[in-house]
Amino acid sequence: MDYQIGDTVILKSGGEIMTVESVEGGSIDCVWFNGKKVERSSFDPRTLKPFENTFGGF
Repeated sequence: MDYQIGDTVILKSGGEIMTVESVEGGSIDCVWFNGKKVERSSFDPRTLKPFENTFGGF
């Protein structure tokens, strides 16, 4: 899958909903909130999947 800046993703193993912040070569940089704290990390794209909104609210 080709991720774009602004896509919402989640780890295949679960966790927080994250936003793709940048795509650099073989790495996807994501940002998310842990409470009120902003967290950032890089991930191998094979560990991510698109987040599918099943809540209907946003």
